Amino acid sequence: MQLASTVTRFRVRQFLSLTKPRVLSLIVFCAVIGMFLAVPGMVPPKLLLAATIGIWLVAGAAAAVNCLVEQKIDAVMTRTRARPLPRGELTSLQTLAFAGAVGGTGLWMLYALVNPLTMWLTFGTFIGYAVVYTILLKPMTPQNIVIGGASGAMPPVLGWAAVNGEVAPEALLLFLIIFAWTPPHFWALALYRTEDFAKAGLPMLPVTHGHRFTRLYVLLYALILFASALLPFAYGMSGWIYLAAAIVLNGIFLGYAVRLYVSYSDALARRTFRYSIAYLAALFAALLVDHHFFK
Repeated sequence: MQLASTVTRFRVRQFLSLTKPRVLSLIVFCAVIGMFLAVPGMVPPKLLLAATIGIWLVAGAAAAVNCLVEQKIDAVMTRTRARPLPRGELTSLQTLAFAGAVGGTGLWMLYALVNPLTMWLTFGTFIGYAVVYTILLKPMTPQNIVIGGASGAMPPVLGWAAVNGEVAPEALLLFLIIFAWTPPHFWALALYRTEDFAKAGLPMLPVTHGHRFTRLYVLLYALILFASALLPFAYGMSGWIYLAAAIVLNGIFLGYAVRLYVSYSDALARRTFRYSIAYLAALFAALLVDHHFFK
């Protein structure tokens, strides 16, 4: 009995790892922020729960499809070779069945318990990441993360649509922030994982254009991100608390980008990547606090 329980827990962990839980948590967090920014007060608990779980399930299914498609690539990369598919702990059929069941359940929840618009937007996001980015863009162009970043920028739009049943200009501003954040976030990772991507045959920017060029682009996109992050205040969506937080957080990010360009090291690129994750969470949290307590 104890052996069966241990095997079950191990299997559950394997399937959960297909959903890329750390990435998934940031996706869901941004979607929830979008929900709370869409209303002056509280989001109805049933709607909040249904939308959060539905988006979580579909995003997890998209990540599982990504693992399925890239299992051969994952097997040769240090960062990903411990995933269940490269290690032979799960089969392609099991992964496909898991993604279908989880994604289908999530889409049904969004359609039946939230609204059809959110379901279709989430389905489009799934196609954008699992098909357009993973299958078409990633192996073909060094601009893959720029174009494919559109699907990764959708969570706050999904959250907003779940509550209001529309895509408002405010939601598009949140989309723009994440869209501008994605390239410097990912390229910081690509800089210290260049050999991995080259070994896998993926045309990431440091592989095709070199480190110096990539570091310049990280700096340019950090500037674009800085400007994008000020738009909620300029539009009247936020107040002075958010503006102060945005200036500080983006100033730090820009400092990292300048240092990367001037005096690169793998350790600095790694710290930049880690900061970029904390940056996005803190920026959206500041927007939420400003919206509900100070505006």
